[in-house]
Amino acid sequence: MRPTPIPPKPGQESVWDYPRPARWEDINKHIKVIFNGIVLAETHRPKRVLETSHPPTYYIPPEDIKLEYLTETPHKTFCEWKGRCSYYNVSLGEKQATHGAWRYPEPTPDFVSIKEYYGFSARLMDACYVDDELVTPQAGEFYGGWITKDIVGPFKGGPGTMGW
Repeated sequence: MRPTPIPPKPGQESVWDYPRPARWEDINKHIKVIFNGIVLAETHRPKRVLETSHPPTYYIPPEDIKLEYLTETPHKTFCEWKGRCSYYNVSLGEKQATHGAWRYPEPTPDFVSIKEYYGFSARLMDACYVDDELVTPQAGEFYGGWITKDIVGPFKGGPGTMGW
């Protein structure tokens, strides 16, 4: 059963207007990821992936990430839209986030533009920002969406969304 979408107000987007299958887009926003008190990643050149019922997932180019704090793990998953996904532990000082970052090293043809880009789990980081707004992580351990005031749901993985 599909939940009732929240009507967007001016300046907002509904995740129920996002496409299926998913698509990516270049955006002009300032993205920042903080872990264990340092800026782990910061860019003005992100890409975001949009998919029906999900808040956007942001991807950051490797040159805008402190990659020395990421270690690839053997864990892999597969997305029907994006392809095979590799996961990374984030370690800084005594703090570690298991599978705190991911990327698609061999994406499908439609997602080749995010090939070298990394996504970060807002749930596992100290803070993630879109422009200067602190994001709310999408509910659920598997999902990587970032919720901001300009995005309305309900969101997959959130309250009342079991079964879809």
